[in-house]
Amino acid sequence: MQKELVTAATHLQGELMIPGDKSISHRSVMFGAIAQGTSKISHFLFSDDCLHTISALQALGVKIQRTTDSVTIEGVGFNGFTPAKQAIDLGNSGTSTRLLMGLLSKQSFPITFSGDASLSKRPMQRVIAPLQKMGATITATDDNYLPLTIRSNHRLTALDETIPVASAQVKSALMFAAMQADEPSHLTELAQTRDHTERMLRKFGGQVDIAGLTLTVPPQPQLKAQSFRVPGDMSSAAFFILAATLVSNSEIRLKQVGLNGTRTGFLDVLSRMGADIRVENIDSDFEVSGDLIVSTSSLKATEVGGAEIPNVIDEIPLIALAATQAQGTTVIKDAAELRVKETDRIATVTAELRKLGAQIEEQPDGMVITGPTPLKAVTSDQLDSHGDHRIGLMLAVAALISQGHLTLNAAEAINVSYPAFFTDLTNLLN
Repeated sequence: MQKELVTAATHLQGELMIPGDKSISHRSVMFGAIAQGTSKISHFLFSDDCLHTISALQALGVKIQRTTDSVTIEGVGFNGFTPAKQAIDLGNSGTSTRLLMGLLSKQSFPITFSGDASLSKRPMQRVIAPLQKMGATITATDDNYLPLTIRSNHRLTALDETIPVASAQVKSALMFAAMQADEPSHLTELAQTRDHTERMLRKFGGQVDIAGLTLTVPPQPQLKAQSFRVPGDMSSAAFFILAATLVSNSEIRLKQVGLNGTRTGFLDVLSRMGADIRVENIDSDFEVSGDLIVSTSSLKATEVGGAEIPNVIDEIPLIALAATQAQGTTVIKDAAELRVKETDRIATVTAELRKLGAQIEEQPDGMVITGPTPLKAVTSDQLDSHGDHRIGLMLAVAALISQGHLTLNAAEAINVSYPAFFTDLTNLLN
């Protein structure tokens, strides 16, 4: 699908309720499925990825009902799933795939996962290998890719493992398996990643002990159903945060955005670049949220790397765009994980921003960007999401500060995380 993008925006003004957090929405329906009782989750994100999680659990016998804004899940516990009638299609959702691999690694019947062309190229060995150490039987295409099958398995042994990559998906998959193991498992991260699974485990009555970068996850005999509201998604809010920073004469309020400390790295980076971002009306349940007020600002270059990368990994395309408008040379490094996302995001960000005249150089583990550079169609007015929602959304923001006519190809990719993006953008432009 092609989408004509708004260019040369004069202002962004108003308030916006950002859709529910994608990571928390995924996990909430999974925890609801393995809990005892009925859970109700409001402000749930009905994006393509989260709908694949719902469909997968429904295929395994979990009763899930939807309203406009919420889901109700009748939990079946760890042992109440039933065999699916066919392979479970997980579309483009790496989160669904990896977390469900851990969640379902002890089932007494085989389960096959498939996905679209993009997901079928994303590495699964990082989850398969530690699950196999626990006793799970998993066969995958070329030992690494979808389609894959989890064979029937009745026992998981505890795991003492340093997680090989700084990935919340891998950590969460192993936590779900560890909840079903025979003894406590010890999982050590290379760097702290988003901790939604830890928080939600406790919310549902479970236990996890954390000492530095090591998590101790004991067996969880029974979790209890919960009801709560999902805060707004920081990764989705980030597009409007940057848009309001870059578009002249702008001031917006983004209401009740999640402010989990493992997700606010983008705010930290943008603030040290000079962005005017204020926080009000903080609310704290098991996740912290608050209103963000963002105004037009001038930016200066920065360096992004090291331990902060895991907590800005989804926002690096936006940091690259910010750098094109910042005074000086910005260096993004230690981000090789971007090469195995929905696309090779280092290559695609570089290629697409160059179309607009950006001075950006691709590095093996990141990018070097020199600014400020006025953006306009230089080599092509046809931008492309490459089937990656975050690339498509970043380019829609880039268009706002670009001159001339611009079209986004494969615009439907944004439905993976933010189906209402263009509607919300229109409301802030009017």
